[in-house]
Amino acid sequence: MRLPVDSGTVHRHGCAPFSTGVRPDASPLWLVLSQTLPVSGNSLRVKSLLMKTLVMKFGGTSVATLDRIRNVALHVKREVEAGYHVAVVVSAMSGKTNELVAWCKDASALYDQREYDAVVASGEQVTSGLLAIALQNLGLPARSWQGWQIPLTTDDAHGSARIAGVDGTGILEGFRARREVAVIAGFQGIHAESGRLTTLGRGGSDTSAVAIAAALNAERCDIYTDVDGVYTTDPRIVPKAQRLERVAFEEMLEMASMGAKVLQVRSVELAMTHRVPTYVRTSFDDPNDPKPGTLICGEEDIVEQQIITGIAYSKDEAQITLRRVADKPGIAAAIFVPLAEANINVDMIIQVVSDDTTTTDITFTVPTADFERAKTILEGLRTLIGYTSLQGATDVVKVSAIGVGMRSHAGVAARAFKALAEKGVNIRAITTSEIKFSVLIDSAYTELAVRTLHSLYGLDKA
Repeated sequence: MRLPVDSGTVHRHGCAPFSTGVRPDASPLWLVLSQTLPVSGNSLRVKSLLMKTLVMKFGGTSVATLDRIRNVALHVKREVEAGYHVAVVVSAMSGKTNELVAWCKDASALYDQREYDAVVASGEQVTSGLLAIALQNLGLPARSWQGWQIPLTTDDAHGSARIAGVDGTGILEGFRARREVAVIAGFQGIHAESGRLTTLGRGGSDTSAVAIAAALNAERCDIYTDVDGVYTTDPRIVPKAQRLERVAFEEMLEMASMGAKVLQVRSVELAMTHRVPTYVRTSFDDPNDPKPGTLICGEEDIVEQQIITGIAYSKDEAQITLRRVADKPGIAAAIFVPLAEANINVDMIIQVVSDDTTTTDITFTVPTADFERAKTILEGLRTLIGYTSLQGATDVVKVSAIGVGMRSHAGVAARAFKALAEKGVNIRAITTSEIKFSVLIDSAYTELAVRTLHSLYGLDKA
């Protein structure tokens, strides 16, 4: 089946993880499948269509060695024996992508991004071939797929490409004809017009997996990592952090964008858009007795909803303040349009008008990696913007509380501000949305703030 992943037209099963019924709105997709995969004999066609499809994704630590790849093969075998058609998406072996990136930088400080993609995508190619061999050794039909072979098409933003479409016809034919396990190199695709290999950026294998799950109309997508699910906060900071059984798509998107490292932001966006039920699980369980992990699903599929689901933090923050900027139309555009054109993401923005109402102070945050670039751009625009001074800080952290329950409860953020004040934590900036609020604080208070908020909202005993 050919699917433009941004079309928003996928008909999906409900979010229940093991549902076998077919909703009435799924019928157009089934018609497409029956037309796409002509087979001889009605019984064979019906059997092929009725078999469920599962996408499994394994990260770098899960495939770091040959022994771990053999362990992954056992996880895959379990699902095949449970009656699934299985597509597996793999990352490069742990540390390999960093090694390949370092080689590119050593070769040339100003390397061609197209050739960079050709180099760094090779790590996933190795893993996919090795896992296919391991599966064959277990007696399972399997073949490896690179992104261009599917094809998984993208735009031409080399190094951080976005997926344009996925054609699952070849994979589905392998399912139908041979019950073949598709082992797919994640993180990569092809720009159709140029024919060049592209990569999706850090964490791109998560995005590959969810996009393929949407294209194949998979029952669910299981993301295997080195943790056994999504926790209420970082267990390294709060030992009492609890594993969550279910998290709403919207909450997971906020958690990922606010610093939680479990899933890549774009993968959550795709899962939410195409309603792909997604599990976060660990590959280090016994393949014969795996733990359930955490299900990322629709809010309507969560029976009991906490006001606050989790506390996230991000150390990748830098603060910039422009003092005494003229308070007149067009100044904000003069500041933020050049930053956007330089692909610098601006997050928290605060404007404070002075007593004379003619000038204002504007404070905002950018990723730490873009701090110096942002300062350089703004210093070059000093005459146009007209600020008197530019101040910056990198010793700051953003702490966020996330929960869809905030929609129906007043005073949730106010309780946090009071609790932090009682602990002596000064708040530099605040932003809010419908289901989260974030505070910018000095980095020295990170752990104290996280522990305080985690206890405040009862997550220690969630």
